Amino acid sequence: MPHVTPDLVPRAYDALASGDLEKIKQYWADDMVWLVPGHNQLSGRYRGRAAFLGFMGKVGALSANSFRMDRVALMTSDEYSADVTRNVGYRAGSQGTGQAPYQELDIDVVHVLRWRDGKVIEGRGAIFGDGTTQYDQFWAPVGPEGDRKSE
Repeated sequence: MPHVTPDLVPRAYDALASGDLEKIKQYWADDMVWLVPGHNQLSGRYRGRAAFLGFMGKVGALSANSFRMDRVALMTSDEYSADVTRNVGYRAGSQGTGQAPYQELDIDVVHVLRWRDGKVIEGRGAIFGDGTTQYDQFWAPVGPEGDRKSE
């Protein structure tokens, strides 16, 4: 079994950010599972690369494609990687309006990825401290009047 290397992880994320399905297929397994933490409209388990890419598309739509993960640190082992990122974005339609709380996301996240044959087969995120509240509020559904709806 090949070892996960420090250069493999950023290549996988760069492929994902490219939106090029052929590049994505090189690093993200078809049968992968992704677990999203929290209690919001994005939280849950996504089974399969297509479901995961659907989740990523929704992240882009809800953030007007402003969402980004800035790399902070990375650890690797034989079949796992853990990366720390600063996740930043603006809620779609809210950038610079100053109208609603939680219109901006700025949290630290750890992603733990499990790898097989150079591809991600499982991933999950962990958010710390009050970042969990910010994360849930940021991704909470918004009603027609701009109010957060309870779930």
